[in-house]
Amino acid sequence: MNTKIKSNPLLDRLPKHLKQFIKPQDYSEYTPINQAVWRYVMRKNVDYLSKVAHSSYLEGLKKTGIEIDRIPSMYGMNRILSEIGWAAVAVDGFIPPNAFMEFQAYNVLVIASDIRQLEHIEYTPAPDIIHEGAGHAPIIANPEYAEYLRRFGEIGCKAISSYKDYEMYEAIRLLSILKEAEDTPQSEIEAAEKAVEDLQNNMGELSEMAQIRNLHWWTVEYGLIGTLENPKIYGAGLLSSIGESAWCMTDNVKKIPYDFSAVHQSFDITKLQPQLYVTPDFAYLSLILEEFANTMALRTGGLSGIKKLIHSKALGTAELSTGLQISGIFSNVIEHEGKPIYFQTAGKTALSYREKELVGHGTATHPEGFGSPLGKLKGINLAIEDMSPRDLKAYGVYEGQTATLEFEGDIKVVGEIITGKRNLHGEIILICFKNCTVTHGDTILFQPEWGNYDMAVGKKLVSAFSGPADVNSFDLISHVPSTKTIKAKQTAERDDLEVLYQTVRSIRESNDTKTSLEPIFEKLLKDHPNDWLLSVELIELLNARNETNLIQQVLLHLDNLKKQRPELKKLISNGLELIFENEETTH
Repeated sequence: MNTKIKSNPLLDRLPKHLKQFIKPQDYSEYTPINQAVWRYVMRKNVDYLSKVAHSSYLEGLKKTGIEIDRIPSMYGMNRILSEIGWAAVAVDGFIPPNAFMEFQAYNVLVIASDIRQLEHIEYTPAPDIIHEGAGHAPIIANPEYAEYLRRFGEIGCKAISSYKDYEMYEAIRLLSILKEAEDTPQSEIEAAEKAVEDLQNNMGELSEMAQIRNLHWWTVEYGLIGTLENPKIYGAGLLSSIGESAWCMTDNVKKIPYDFSAVHQSFDITKLQPQLYVTPDFAYLSLILEEFANTMALRTGGLSGIKKLIHSKALGTAELSTGLQISGIFSNVIEHEGKPIYFQTAGKTALSYREKELVGHGTATHPEGFGSPLGKLKGINLAIEDMSPRDLKAYGVYEGQTATLEFEGDIKVVGEIITGKRNLHGEIILICFKNCTVTHGDTILFQPEWGNYDMAVGKKLVSAFSGPADVNSFDLISHVPSTKTIKAKQTAERDDLEVLYQTVRSIRESNDTKTSLEPIFEKLLKDHPNDWLLSVELIELLNARNETNLIQQVLLHLDNLKKQRPELKKLISNGLELIFENEETTH
């Protein structure tokens, strides 16, 4: 199968910094065992979820072209998803939360194209194609939910992280990789678990990104919908876990009415959830999301907004009341009476207006940072941005004049005005000085030797958010994770077992009723006595052929496996239930 990334008009619109996370889905890498794992989980899920999932789930499976018998190809999914206004891309495991949400804002579903090992068939902490393809994709066929997901991405990718969030992301990514990989020494898993636990206990005040990730977890991943007495599943984490989808419906899991408090409820990705939130309908999800967005610096701006940017130690943007946007790593703020009166970035900075970089004000012009006063001039009730050309001349803000601008809070700008820039409404947004000195009391903030001084104009800071205003202003093609997912080991024994799985698959798909299944079972028993899933697949074929003698032999083998490995008991029983259509059996 062609391994190139098949496009869709939505994928063509993606910015370069998101495209760096996309990898081709090499369909040939899926083995016969992988296909059997997909088929087992999907058959069990569809059988069980038809009773407990939101009605959109089964409809969505049809609409998104997800088959029960084979792992979906991205090409096929994209072709069908485009009909409902979405697209899908393959990625390598967890990607940074901001990037994950930004994909959603572009109506693009991120799918980890690896598939869980047979040993982790019930649940894996690592994202995989079962979780993403069979969990997320079907529900987005519901237009109301799809819009919630897009809006969530749009707001979520602007959430400001703390520097600890990225450490947490890396720690969780590593833990999920180690837990999913075969033969990882227990000591390594324990060390990774401890690293996650230590971080969880020392996160301090939750950042916006940590809070919105909580909302994402309790809705998109682990959400229930309906009433507390009769909830239905819509969260992808539940839809893709044959173990947890059944567990969550019992009284062992506390059901809570979904509300704003979910923002503060943290979660442990490696354990079954002790409580779940139930939303009355999809529209209510959007209501809580907007309620949370109203608390974000994106909408509140101000001193707290700029402090969040400084604390994040990451690229962010402050937007002023004139619409001027300053993007960079914010390093300092001077405050007066609870308001920011001067802010400073360190390193490369770009100035934009309406998400478009101002000509001549990219990072090449501001490579060492940018600082500017904020607010009103002292003793003057009229802010600079509200002054007419006549007012500006009267107050000495005029090209060719040496101006002294004294701001509230003791910030003083003295220099010769070269020119200014205005926005589309005619408001002045930037003033350029030469021979300029900027002071705060006795502290020099800018001096003439540093070159021309560009002063941002704005009476207040109206918004602060993560990332640049114009994505083209910065080189963002560097934020790749430090770890790679670990592939299953290839051994002669494994290869031999794969051949048996492929043989059974071919017999089933070709409706071959002549080829004897006995030699396959004998070889399985002799060379791979610990494998259980192929025996279940054999019983499915034998039952269709009504070969009762061999069925009894295979059932006996499975009974022995249940005794030797009690952890398989439920998996084997679940598989047999599907075949015998929930008949009461002694096996």
